[in-house]
Amino acid sequence: MTETIHHTDALIVGAGPVGLFTVFQCGMVRIRCHVVDVLDTVGGQCTALYPEKPIYDIPGFPSVMAGDLVDHLQQQAAPFNPVFHLGQQVTGLIRGENGRWLATTSKGTRISAAVVIIAAGAGAFGPNRPPLEGIEQYEGHSVFYFVAKREYFRNKRVVIAGGGDSAVDWAISLSEIAARVHVVHRRPKFRCAPESAARLQALADAGTIDLVVPCQLAALHGENGVLHRVDVVDMDGQTRSLEADALLPFFGLATELGPIAQWGLGMDRNTVRIDPTTAATNIEGIFAVGDVCSYPHKLKLILTGFAEAAQAAHAAYPLVFPGEALHFQHSTSGGIPALAGS
Repeated sequence: MTETIHHTDALIVGAGPVGLFTVFQCGMVRIRCHVVDVLDTVGGQCTALYPEKPIYDIPGFPSVMAGDLVDHLQQQAAPFNPVFHLGQQVTGLIRGENGRWLATTSKGTRISAAVVIIAAGAGAFGPNRPPLEGIEQYEGHSVFYFVAKREYFRNKRVVIAGGGDSAVDWAISLSEIAARVHVVHRRPKFRCAPESAARLQALADAGTIDLVVPCQLAALHGENGVLHRVDVVDMDGQTRSLEADALLPFFGLATELGPIAQWGLGMDRNTVRIDPTTAATNIEGIFAVGDVCSYPHKLKLILTGFAEAAQAAHAAYPLVFPGEALHFQHSTSGGIPALAGS
């Protein structure tokens, strides 16, 4: 029995915001797409880490929740019927004698495509966990590495650990609904936007937030996944116990490109070098867009990735449809094209 191979025009690696917009841009030039992502849902970090945080620099949206942005991007891409392969990673990529790419995933899915567009963001990611004994039993119950639903923490005693933007932003936000918010950081100074640090200090001065600095996490106490208190230790080795229903450790993400780094692409540290006018890599038929790619003066913004998605789709067209001329037109003139086989 022959193994099933999915045939498509473009394979998009990554289903974050830029990956989703790449589906749309490809559809606008009649390129059909299959999309692979290691997460079980689309949206990348916007969905997994901060779906209820507002984004302020998306054109046309004075403010939009990250999760809502992902919903809009899915609706925008939907007319082009993309096929998603979620919860799996592209582990192998070879070029056949016919010039097409054959990708294999960690679940054994095989996809043949004329072009590959990498939209993998910073790569596969996971939280940097604090080295606390027994923390695993609390994860998903009382210990969370991101906030999926802000309302979950209403009237709860919350300990936030970390000194960056995520820790400070969520401390400020949750102080509006939580019973109590403690912020634990090993230094008195926070690594965040100055206005956020000033607001955090004002809330602390008003007694709304308790700044536990300079201190570090020491131990967790509870049972059956339910947290009761968090021990912290100061620089003199003195221990203090904080009553807590939830711990939010914000120590950043551990990210890696995984197999992508082994594909022979021109790399610049953890990013793929591209031609910014086409989003093309050093290998013909492979493009990269969004945070995964780099070039001089690159701005790591979602809107920059959106522009790169358009460049990649147009540059991919002659490889998908050899010998056919692409007649550029605005969406107001051409509308939404129908794809062959849709």
